[in-house]
Amino acid sequence: MRLTEFQDLLHAEFGTTRGDMLLSDHTLASFGGRTGAQAIESGIDPRDVWRALCADFDVPRDRW
Repeated sequence: MRLTEFQDLLHAEFGTTRGDMLLSDHTLASFGGRTGAQAIESGIDPRDVWRALCADFDVPRDRW
């Protein structure tokens, strides 16, 4: 997944402000307590970060 696609999905699902906040502030247990932004920065595929955020916030699977 490209980073731009990830950002489009993030903003469509959570809104721009909340999505950006979740990316920078919400820690993901599946990535050792890193935020989504830190995980992507360290080379983790944005698709995996998207799935982790969806799981944490109970996004219906058809939107993953």
